[in-house]
Amino acid sequence: MATTTAEFRIAQQRKLTGAFPGPKSQELAARRSRIISAGVSSTLPVYVEDADGGIIVDVDGNQLIDMGSGIAVTTVGASHPKVAAAVAAQTQRFNHTCFMITPYAGYVELAEKIAQLAPGEHEKRVAFFNSGSEAVENAVKVARVATGRSAVVAFDHAYHGRTNLTMGLTAKAAPYKKGMGPTAPEIYRIPMSYPYREENPNISGKEAAERAILTMEKQIGGEEIAAIIIEPIQGEGGFILPAEGFLPRIAEWAKEQGIVFIADEVQSGFCRTGEWFASQHEGVVPDIMTMAKGIAGGMPLSGIVGRADILDKVHAGGLGGTYGGNPVAVAAALAAIEVMEEEGLNEKARVMEKKFFDTLLPLQKEVQTVGDVRGRGAMLAIEFVKAGGKEPDAELTKKIAADCLAEGIVILTCGTFGNVIRLLPPLVMTEELFEEALTVLVDVIRKNS
Repeated sequence: MATTTAEFRIAQQRKLTGAFPGPKSQELAARRSRIISAGVSSTLPVYVEDADGGIIVDVDGNQLIDMGSGIAVTTVGASHPKVAAAVAAQTQRFNHTCFMITPYAGYVELAEKIAQLAPGEHEKRVAFFNSGSEAVENAVKVARVATGRSAVVAFDHAYHGRTNLTMGLTAKAAPYKKGMGPTAPEIYRIPMSYPYREENPNISGKEAAERAILTMEKQIGGEEIAAIIIEPIQGEGGFILPAEGFLPRIAEWAKEQGIVFIADEVQSGFCRTGEWFASQHEGVVPDIMTMAKGIAGGMPLSGIVGRADILDKVHAGGLGGTYGGNPVAVAAALAAIEVMEEEGLNEKARVMEKKFFDTLLPLQKEVQTVGDVRGRGAMLAIEFVKAGGKEPDAELTKKIAADCLAEGIVILTCGTFGNVIRLLPPLVMTEELFEEALTVLVDVIRKNS
């Protein structure tokens, strides 16, 4: 990975000042406990004061290497000067008018850019919202209007959000929907391709797809299904890459049945996997694609892009929202996409992928608790198991993440079984910082094995 030529406000180096968490973070934690809902949890016990490039600075002066990007949001860094300048310039003009009342050019310009980047040569339409959950909700609404059907298919290990409809689509109960039902009706769960955990380790992607199709045909009926929604690489479920051929066959069957195929690219989009969107790795062209997270350099924005003949079936006023496509967030997105293009972040993601596998695959052979090493681009994962088998080891995973944090590396966990460490570094991170984070991670894994 070529060393970045970017100039950073903060020295791109790890630094620990002493007690961790420090006194200021402890004071804020005490204040938090008296005012913030217990339902809002945080991974880190420290409070952020500043962030730039691949470094997070806490209120006690500790400098941590960021391997999470705010869950794949700060792809261009947490305070890229081009994004910051675009936001500042827009706030000096207007912060809000509501596109549904008084539209503005930025919304149109960004929609044109998204249509250009999204897979497929067909005519496209775009709509913007605030969060990934909203994008998913609206994609399902569009599919139901366009098909006149109601059933929606989601997959094992899926994560699509925490609103009523999206938590129904999400597979994992705790913590996302435990005690919060009833969820929305007409949602059906179908087997996923999970190569590491298949009963038949030799099953191909196409065979796994036929298994899923048979389930849909027998339990629902293709003519009843409005939409099939799937993450091309599952996020919260464990960074699961379906076997090659799975996605194309599911998309093909959906087309045969008149079903809207929705690719949820909220976490995997915008250079995260080494392509603009993860669907492109197997040439899949979704009917509708959802996006959020990395789209706007940290500003809240989401959207859907899809076939014009599908999105245009929705009546006027059927899509929208007060803040959807907010002008400040739109300005940030245009700047962030410009950074992605100018700094070649797809290529940087691919180089990070190679460095990760060059480092972790030898460790997998050495350490029995490293069950699987997988990912694409800078969406990378290690699945931990108990030595001698494939039983998930969530406690070990939690310990490794905590020990990394104590060493100044921000590491996130995920997975249906809580046994996966995921790496989502900012793509502007320097080569030296990325390699240092991997070195610390490997050392921590060895010490805990």
